[in-house]
Amino acid sequence: MPTSRRGLLGLGAGLAAAPLFVRHARAADVPRFALGVASGRPRPDAIVLWTRLTGADLPEGVEVRWQLADDEGFNRIAAQGSELAEGAWAHSVHAEPAALAPGRWYYYRFEALGQRSATGRTRTAPAPDAAATLRFAIASCQRWDHGHWAAWRHMAAQELDLVMFLGDYIYEYVSPPGAVRSHEGPLPRTLAQYRARYAQYKSDPALQAAHAAFPWLVIWDDHEVENDYANDRGENLAGPDFLAVRAAAYQAAWEHQPWPLAMRPRDGAMTIRQHLTWGRLAALLAVDGRQYRDHQACLPWWRTGGSTTVDAADCPALRDPQRSLLGAAQERWLAEGWDLQRPWNLLAQTTLMARASSAPVRGADSGRDSGRYWTDGWDGYAPARARLLATVAERRVPGAVVLGGDIHAHGVADLKVDFDDPRAPTVASEFCGSSISSRGPGATQTARLLANNPHLRYLRGDQRGYIDFALDARRLQARLFAVDRPEDPASGLQVAARFAVDAAHPGPEPD
Repeated sequence: MPTSRRGLLGLGAGLAAAPLFVRHARAADVPRFALGVASGRPRPDAIVLWTRLTGADLPEGVEVRWQLADDEGFNRIAAQGSELAEGAWAHSVHAEPAALAPGRWYYYRFEALGQRSATGRTRTAPAPDAAATLRFAIASCQRWDHGHWAAWRHMAAQELDLVMFLGDYIYEYVSPPGAVRSHEGPLPRTLAQYRARYAQYKSDPALQAAHAAFPWLVIWDDHEVENDYANDRGENLAGPDFLAVRAAAYQAAWEHQPWPLAMRPRDGAMTIRQHLTWGRLAALLAVDGRQYRDHQACLPWWRTGGSTTVDAADCPALRDPQRSLLGAAQERWLAEGWDLQRPWNLLAQTTLMARASSAPVRGADSGRDSGRYWTDGWDGYAPARARLLATVAERRVPGAVVLGGDIHAHGVADLKVDFDDPRAPTVASEFCGSSISSRGPGATQTARLLANNPHLRYLRGDQRGYIDFALDARRLQARLFAVDRPEDPASGLQVAARFAVDAAHPGPEPD
C-alpha cells in the first residue's frame, strides 16, 4: 500500500513545517495533538495506540476518542473507543484495541476538543502458527543537540513491519554553546522537566513520521534518567534522592511511549521487559539493562556512581560471578524465555555485548586477567554475559541474534561463551546499531578495538544512522545505513555495509 503510506506520512515531508496535528481545526485553536501519534507492542490480536494532548489550558480530565480502521479513509472501522486523558499522566492516551485480525495493517487516529490527530499506520503480529517474514529496523541514541534526524525521515519511507528502539530516546544534558540545536530548560530533575524534554524531542517532524509509519518496540537506557546510572545510583546522586529523580523520569517515559497501561510505573519502578512472537518465524525478547543491575565495578575513590575504564588485572570485581547487568530475576526470565521451536530468537537490549578490550589480551591462559574494559557495558559484567551465552549454547537456542545500541557506532560481532579462547565456537550473532545523531568514538579508538578483539567483524564510530533487517526462516540480511551529513535535516543516506546470518550457522558474514 505505498500510495496510502505516502499520504499518511505527509507530516514527515518538509522538515521546516510545523507538525501536522489536525486537518479540520480552526486556525485559532491551540494544537491539541502537536506531539503526533504512535503505536507499539504488536501482538496477533492487539496493539497499543498512543498520543498526548497538548496546550496549557487543558482540563484535568479530557475524553479522547480513537478509531482503528482497515482503510486510510476510515470507511471500515475495525475498533473504536474512548479514553480519559488525565493531567496526572500528562494527558497521555494509551488505547489498547483488541480482538483484531492477525498479520494485517490498520490505520488509526484520535479526536478531542474539536480536533483530530494525524493518521497513523500500524499492524498486528502474525498468528503464532502462521508462516511469516519480518522487515524491521533498530535505532538508538538520538541526542537533540548533536544533529538533525534525517535518519528518521529516510526510515519512515521504507517498507518495515516494526521498529525496535534500543535506548537513549532523550538526553538529559544542558546543551553547550554552539550546539546544532539546543536543549530547552535545565538538567531535568523533576517530572515537569522530564515531560518538557520529551515534548521537545517529540516535536521533531521526522521522528513523528517514523512513529506514525510503523509499530515500535521500545526499551530505555541510561539517558532517559542520567548518564551511566545503575539501579539506585547515578553519576551525581544516590539512594533516595536519585530514586526520586528516577521515578519522575520513568513516569515521563511511560507517558510518552506506546506502552500499555499494565506497564505504568508503580512506586517508582516500571517493568519494561517484553516477550513477543512473530508467527512461526521469531521470538522477540526485550530486556531492561538499567533498573536491576549491580553498580559498576572499581570506581575511583572520589566517585560514587557512573562508570570508568579499568585494567582487568587491577579490578578483581570484573570476575565476580555474583554481579549482574540484568539482575538475577531478569536473567532467569530471559533464560526461560528462549524459544526452541522458532528458527530465530531476537534479543533487544541496549549496548554492545561482545568483548571490547581497548588493550591487547594475552591469550587463553592469561586473558581473564588482561585487557582494558569500560565498566558500564557487558565487559563490566563478563561472568553474567558468559552465563547468558552459555544458556544459548547449552539449550541450542536457534537463531540467537543480539541487538543493541549505546556505543554510537555500527558494530557487527561473533558472540562466544569464552572470548579468551580463540577456538571457542560462535554461539550467537550481534548487530549493534549506531546512533541517530549522537556523536561517536574516533577512528583511533575503533581501530584499537578492532585490533584487540578479532570477533568484532565491523566497527565504525563515524557513521550516524540505523540498521534494517530482512528476516525469513532461513536467513537474516542486514543493511547498515549512514547519513551523509548529520547536521543537515535534508541529508542523504547510504548503505555503509551489508551482512547476513544463516539460521543454521551463527555468526554474521559480509553479504
